[in-house]
Amino acid sequence: MNVEFLKENGVNVDQSLELFGDMETYNDTIGEFILGASSKLPRLEEYKNAKDMNNYAIYAHSLKSDAKYFGFTKLAELAENQEMKSKAGDVYYIYDTYDELVNEVNRLIHVVKQYLGEEEPSSQPTQQEAKPSIEANREVYSQPTILVADDSNIVRNFVSRIFSDTYNVGVAKDGKEVLEIIESNKGNDNIKAILLDLNMPQVDGFAVLDYMQENNLLQEMPVSIISGDSTKETIDRAFTYPIVDMIKKPFNDMDIKRVVEKTIYFKEME
Repeated sequence: MNVEFLKENGVNVDQSLELFGDMETYNDTIGEFILGASSKLPRLEEYKNAKDMNNYAIYAHSLKSDAKYFGFTKLAELAENQEMKSKAGDVYYIYDTYDELVNEVNRLIHVVKQYLGEEEPSSQPTQQEAKPSIEANREVYSQPTILVADDSNIVRNFVSRIFSDTYNVGVAKDGKEVLEIIESNKGNDNIKAILLDLNMPQVDGFAVLDYMQENNLLQEMPVSIISGDSTKETIDRAFTYPIVDMIKKPFNDMDIKRVVEKTIYFKEME
């Protein structure tokens, strides 16, 4: 693997290593960008064609977060512009610049494939991502578990790697899955901490917080927020709930370890 190849193709590897820590972890993880991007592009296309700017913004935000993790600076900028314009309801901007976003995603998929020495991606990973097992979403945990709820497979797998030696790590990629898991594990005391993204499809993080507060679950399953949205409005709204902490994406391993330890400590102080 030639790091210079990435740099020659506009990848800010040094910035990314501030999060991943070393090239071994970066190399083990970068292939996941292909899976994530391949699953997000059809969704973006679907919501663009339907002029559904709310859901379009969610997937643009997720793509932006993934790009920042790997040092894909140009893609992060394009996706952020798409996110902001879709939130403003500027459909014309989305239509005018959508192809530029898609071309950059496809270019980076090709770059990553070349870097890893692999063939072009097939459609199979996208199909697997799009059709999760419903039964897996209702798993009852039998050991101490950290639940990571984020629509980015990169974030989910990054956290899983960090804690795999110390905790079982459960994952959910949208709010609906989180609610199914919470419902299945009420009263068993094995969810020690939940890391919850706010911008997720189907059911967002605030709806999850509403459900947990209404059912008095935030003490049983303490929550810290992981989000790329650090606006004052979002932060103020998040802290109207009895969450433990809030951390901005992208984060590194030390950031997430600190937040998880704080969240688990909150539960132990019951």
